[in-house]
Amino acid sequence: METNLLMGSIQSTFNELYLILSQFDEDELNRTPFEGSWTAGQVTDHIIKAVKGVPALCDGSTQEANRQPDAKVEDIKALFLDFTIRMQSPEFILPTEDSYTKDDLYASLKRIENNLTTMIQTQDLTRLCLDSELPGFGLLTRYEWIYFGIIHTQRHIQQLKNILSKLKVKG
Repeated sequence: METNLLMGSIQSTFNELYLILSQFDEDELNRTPFEGSWTAGQVTDHIIKAVKGVPALCDGSTQEANRQPDAKVEDIKALFLDFTIRMQSPEFILPTEDSYTKDDLYASLKRIENNLTTMIQTQDLTRLCLDSELPGFGLLTRYEWIYFGIIHTQRHIQQLKNILSKLKVKG
């Protein structure tokens, strides 16, 4: 379990997210690219809602894992980075119908990135978090929860790239 690798993954994932968001103007951020799609602002709101709770979850009750702390990472990657699967979001992390601004989204994402980085620097990532399960995966270690945040974000970066390409074609 390499914390430098984890830090690098957070940094590169968030940098890619900031880069793709920078390519949307404020109007495009809130425009639906095609029927049934979220806007780029809604996708970003969903990322924020899904990942911002990871630090608090990891601050909750924990116990020794009695397994490799990264044992479920590859399975999480396999599922969430399979773009042929269309997933249903749990209600509590669905985006709102609000209009979004880049400044607000960036500020929220920066806070999340900083909180995840602080976790890596200050917490025992091998501990199993007991307050919540990831459906289909059960209880995760702090390390796995952080990786879930990264992988989930990577999935939606791909979605943002798709939205951007559709909007640019539409003009």
